[in-house]
Amino acid sequence: MVYKNYYKILELETSRVSIDEIKIAYRAAAKKYHPDLNVGDNLAEEKIKDINEAYKILSVPSSKRKYDRIWNSKFSKEEKAFSGKGQKKAIINMLIGNINKTEKKERRDPIKGENINTEIKISLKEAFLGPEKSISLKEENGKTKTFTITIPKGIKNGEKIRLIGQGKNGENGGKRGDLLIKINIEESEEFKLKGNDIYTNLFLTPWEAALGTKTEIKTINEETKIFVPKGIQSGEVIKIPKKGYINKEGIRGDLIAEVKVMVPKELTKEEQKIFEKLNEISKFNPRKIKKSN
Repeated sequence: MVYKNYYKILELETSRVSIDEIKIAYRAAAKKYHPDLNVGDNLAEEKIKDINEAYKILSVPSSKRKYDRIWNSKFSKEEKAFSGKGQKKAIINMLIGNINKTEKKERRDPIKGENINTEIKISLKEAFLGPEKSISLKEENGKTKTFTITIPKGIKNGEKIRLIGQGKNGENGGKRGDLLIKINIEESEEFKLKGNDIYTNLFLTPWEAALGTKTEIKTINEETKIFVPKGIQSGEVIKIPKKGYINKEGIRGDLIAEVKVMVPKELTKEEQKIFEKLNEISKFNPRKIKKSN
C-alpha cells in the first residue's frame, strides 16, 4: 500500500497552503462525498474516510510540517514511501500522537458555534402584514429562552430569518452560532397564494350570475367592490388588480376570484313558484349549447 497524498485527497494542488485553505478544501470535499449524497456508493464511503484522515493530519500545523518533511524526503528520491502496512501505521500513529501532544498548545483557533434551525407557522395574513411573533427554545443548559421576531412584510414561504449569535456556543473563544427560523406560510380555505397573486372564491346566486351585479369581495386586508358581468359562468375568474400579496420590493400582485354559482338546496313556496315559472318560459338549455371551435 502506497503512502497517501493527503493534499491530492483534499484536491489541493500544492502543499503551500494555509490552515484556512485546508479547512475550506476539507469542507468542499466532505460535502461532495457525504454519505447522504452518495447512498450505496462504496467508493464514496472510502473516500470520506480518506478525507477525514487527511484533514486530521493537515489541519494541525505541527503534524502538517512533519508530514510535509517526511513526504518530501521520501518522494524527492522518487521512492514509493511506506509501502508496508506496518510502516504506514507507524507513521500515522506518530503524526496523530504529535497532534495529541501539541493540540492544547497549538490548536487554539476560534471555532464558531453550530447554527440552530427551527420553524414557525404563520398565516397568510400575518405574512402580508408583518407582525411580531414569539418563539421559545430550550438552550444547551436546559433553560427555555423566548425570542421575539418581526416577520418582514412580504416574506416568502420557506424563507429563513437569521438571529445572529443566538445559536450554540463556540469553542476557543469562537463566536456563537446563529438561530435560523424557517417561515412556513399556512394557506386557508379562503385564500391561496401563487407567486404574488392571491386566489379566492366568489360565490354567486343563479340570478346574480344571470343578471350581473355589484358586490363586495374580501381581500387579504380589506373589502373591495367589484362588478360582475351578466351571464358569468362557474369557473370563470375576475381579476382585481393590485389586491394580492405584496412582496418585499413593494410590488403587489392581483386578487383572482373564481366564480362559483350556488343553487339553493331549499326553496320557499314563492321561490318554488318563480323557478317553476322560469322553467316553463325559459328556452335556455345548457345541454344544447354549441361549443365554439
